[in-house]
Amino acid sequence: MAPALFSARLDPLEQLLKMKSTRQLSLLFLLPLLLQVRPSLLVQEILVDHDTILKIKAAAEMMQCSAAVDVLFLLDGSYSVGKGSFERSKHLTLTLCDALDIRPDKVRVGVIQFSSTVRTEISLNSYSSRDKLKKHLKKITYRGGSTQTGLALKYVLKKGFSADRNSSIPRVLLLLSDGRSQGAVQQAATELKQSGVTVYTVGIRYPRWEELHALASAPVEQHVFFAEHYSDAVNGLCTALSTSAVCKAVPPGCKVQSFSCERKTLETVKELQGNFVCWKGSRGSSPYTSLCPFYSYSKKYKIHPAACHRTVCYDPCDSQPCQNLGTCVSEGLEKFHCVCPPGYGSDPHCAPALNLDCSVDVLFLVEGSTALSLEGFMRFKSFLKRFLQTVVGADTPTKIGLAQYGDDVKLEAKVGKHRDVTALLRMVDALQPRGGKAMTGKALQYITRHGFQSSPIFADVHDDLPRVVVLLTATPSTDHVVEPAKYARDREVFIIAVGPEDLKAQLNNITGNPQRSLTYSSPDRLGTKIPELRAKICAVDNQGCLGQPLDLIFVLDGSSGVGRDNFIQLKDFVRSVSVQFDINRDVAQMGLVVFGRRPVTVFDLDTHNSGSDILKAVAEASFLGGAASTGSALLHVHTYSLTVGKGARPGVNKAVVVLTDGTGAEDAVVPAQKLRDNGVFVFVVGIGDLQQESLLRIAGRADHMITVPFYEDLKYFDDVLVQMVCVEAKRPVDLCRPNPCMNDGMCVLWDSSYRCQCRGWEGPHCETRSTKNPSRGDLPRVAAPRRTGRKGHRDLNRRHTTTKH
Repeated sequence: MAPALFSARLDPLEQLLKMKSTRQLSLLFLLPLLLQVRPSLLVQEILVDHDTILKIKAAAEMMQCSAAVDVLFLLDGSYSVGKGSFERSKHLTLTLCDALDIRPDKVRVGVIQFSSTVRTEISLNSYSSRDKLKKHLKKITYRGGSTQTGLALKYVLKKGFSADRNSSIPRVLLLLSDGRSQGAVQQAATELKQSGVTVYTVGIRYPRWEELHALASAPVEQHVFFAEHYSDAVNGLCTALSTSAVCKAVPPGCKVQSFSCERKTLETVKELQGNFVCWKGSRGSSPYTSLCPFYSYSKKYKIHPAACHRTVCYDPCDSQPCQNLGTCVSEGLEKFHCVCPPGYGSDPHCAPALNLDCSVDVLFLVEGSTALSLEGFMRFKSFLKRFLQTVVGADTPTKIGLAQYGDDVKLEAKVGKHRDVTALLRMVDALQPRGGKAMTGKALQYITRHGFQSSPIFADVHDDLPRVVVLLTATPSTDHVVEPAKYARDREVFIIAVGPEDLKAQLNNITGNPQRSLTYSSPDRLGTKIPELRAKICAVDNQGCLGQPLDLIFVLDGSSGVGRDNFIQLKDFVRSVSVQFDINRDVAQMGLVVFGRRPVTVFDLDTHNSGSDILKAVAEASFLGGAASTGSALLHVHTYSLTVGKGARPGVNKAVVVLTDGTGAEDAVVPAQKLRDNGVFVFVVGIGDLQQESLLRIAGRADHMITVPFYEDLKYFDDVLVQMVCVEAKRPVDLCRPNPCMNDGMCVLWDSSYRCQCRGWEGPHCETRSTKNPSRGDLPRVAAPRRTGRKGHRDLNRRHTTTKH
């Protein structure tokens, strides 16, 4: 723990005290002067961090003792204290008076100075107001003399506390001294305490703590302070008065805590250095010598471990309640508010509405190697705790485990061992770094074999949930990671890797999918990755539309209303969605249309045959600018993109996803309805201050529409969209919707299949203009004159025959 604000080392002084030569020892006349230099820096240490010291100081400024009590200050004005330390003890007395409610019916204050003699400077009933008392207190002068503490205590016992007040009123004596009294003191102190006086001792300059501890009332740790630390002494005294029920000085919302502390007594130590020949006179003409002992004298500190009870007022922002880099603004001791970054303003703690509501087994694999600093390890622990606090609820179906690795692996908690948040947090708190090399590959292989186990539901049925390893690492692996990671993935273990930007290549090699690598630009940005990590974990549960046939077309708004920078985020969203589909001719196909005033086909459904090609092609899509016309884009998709000639496959469900900010959507209602009438599922992702009614009419259904407040939040909704699309992609297919026949051909269901009836065209889908004369009634026939003649001749014969009969 870092030393307190009230401690330091006087290295120059210690060096001087260690000097041993005669010439160097002659400089010891400077010692009294050096001892005047900041004695407070070494005499007492409260072993807490700097922030806690500031909180102790802040609490002292708020503390006020208001009760009926008599307080008597006994100031040491002897030569051993010195004028400078006497003035500091006066300053402490003035500071303490500010924390006392000085009134005739409340706190009465008196002051006595002692050295060789004892003198009452201010009697208890002299002043009825704080200002008058402090004015007189400042005028008290240093007297000097020997340190007759015993005499002063006897004086207090006989004359210090007047009998003009109720005997039940608490009586408090504050002795400010260096503890170096001349004469017996213990008997007088015992009699004083037995008479009902509570004795507090306050050390001055370099005090002899043994004597001050013996003079103080019990318990000693609550009745001994140091004068040089004004705020600390005020806090300690008011805390002690509150603890002993003399008055209530602890502010609301604050609490009393015990801290480890040390007090040190500066003592002169005499050490024998050896025997040397010394001259002792002469005998006749010969010198007389003998061996004489030679001693060195040094100043050393004797340490007295103790416990210091102080009142601490914790700021509500100390617990860092604002997530995702939100700024906490304190509003007193109990209230605060968070200033949230864009995308998190809807939550008072800047946390998006997240819940780990997916059924998966998750094992966090945390690096604890020697290469990772202690600060880095603690950062991972903090991130893990915040993640659990944010997304794990009482009804979370996800089972969680924890492991740590260095050059070996330790399974800290099996998956599912702890189900409630409190137990999970205790598990993380108990983590200690293992050390050793960062052997990430070895750790992945071990976890794949031993990290997960199936739980039996029935005798022959096991609960085989998707298995996810979340790797938290910040240093390069010292062993190979590609093969162990592939070994894990081949056994259906999904790996999500979290690490700094400079490890991105290694993380991608481990996950095998860039969309499962989560990087941060600086350590303080790690905390903002909680929503993204949650989304990636639950995406495994959905597993996209893997193995599901689908023709999917994205329609991106590339107009000026979106802007060039936001258009990049739209493309990133499409890329993150695309990796959750099996892109090939037999399963999922994907097309992309970008629109401004006019639509532009970036690539058709049958253009790319792999996911990597799709990712590259989306990244290269160009921003168009200009006004937006969503209707023309949807009409383009209906007329051109979703045709057999552009790769659309009969018997496969079709889906269109529109990403827009809502401007220019007024003309899209009719084309969208035409798509739906033709059996195409239409989804809309609207961003920002959008026209929700118009976009809802485009989607046709509320559960086909996603609203995102900011472009930065798109990354949290990719799994939501995938889940929507997958539900529709699994519906039964109408082979004639959308119509697979081109050039106005008619689709007719025929024996679990279909056929196209073409007019002037031929081919399975009427894709080729016919070069043959009509022969099957495809077109109406033109009547020939010869045929008309014959028909007339037959009619005449028929009439003639009838007449004849």
